[in-house]
Amino acid sequence: MLLFYMSSFKQIAIIGSTASGKTDLAIKYAQKNNSNILSLDSLSIYKEIDIASAKPTIQERAGVKHFGIDILYPNEPFNVAIFIDLYKKAREESIKSGKNLVIVGGSSFYLKSLIDGISSIPDISKESIDKTQKLMLNLGDAYQFLYNIDKEYMKNIKPSDRYRIEKALNLYFETLLAPSDYIRANPPKSIINEPLPIYEIEVNRDKLREKIAKRTQKMLDIGLIDEVAYLEKKYTQAPNCMKAIGIREVLDYFNGIYTQRELKEKIIINTARLAKRQRTFNKSQFRDKIVLPLERLEEALFN
Repeated sequence: MLLFYMSSFKQIAIIGSTASGKTDLAIKYAQKNNSNILSLDSLSIYKEIDIASAKPTIQERAGVKHFGIDILYPNEPFNVAIFIDLYKKAREESIKSGKNLVIVGGSSFYLKSLIDGISSIPDISKESIDKTQKLMLNLGDAYQFLYNIDKEYMKNIKPSDRYRIEKALNLYFETLLAPSDYIRANPPKSIINEPLPIYEIEVNRDKLREKIAKRTQKMLDIGLIDEVAYLEKKYTQAPNCMKAIGIREVLDYFNGIYTQRELKEKIIINTARLAKRQRTFNKSQFRDKIVLPLERLEEALFN
């Protein structure tokens, strides 16, 4: 029976700018095509971040099983390796239950990682960790240390990216290889072996900005400010997720940088900028895909 499920298993990916309608489309498709859903969203994975992430409510999920939602607490790290494990779990459970899989969301970097794969990382010894932690006491020095060793690799990492700097240091101290050299010696392998059709929702920019404005107002109406106040009190501003759009602007509002009206406009502006970056990434990274406006994409998927 498992072999039958394996041969009949199908998966698709639905991508697009934030607020383009991906979630609703994915749920409709999943209902009609006996599918589970894997969230491709770096914020929805966190428990207690419900409004800022715009994650679908239990009611909106309409009985469709979702993977990748409410998995971690905000003070727990999230990375590509965790997402790949989530994909493997979603795929395995979908096959066992005779269901298909829809991968959907705006964080297309994780989808790209599934397609391209990542290099395997060796176990890190306590000795290497201790060396890393000593150097990490000064983040600027840690970044410069790595930059002097591997300019090629570090030019793609921001000097403030504590998580990636720490991982690169661990890798260097454990292997004594520059990260670029290690990756060349241990090339990544694709995680996805079955066909994966990719569908992207195309949205007129003016229309998308209107949708972003409406969604922002809705988020404020249903308690975004209170949610961020709760998150800051419980987790402080330190976790990376507290820098996400919608959260960081509210924190600035708390600090008196914006009025409430300016807060709304700032969220809209930053969300629109994010949408532009998402379009640019999708255009450059996924060439073999179907790009259509929402209505036409629905026709293509359901007919």
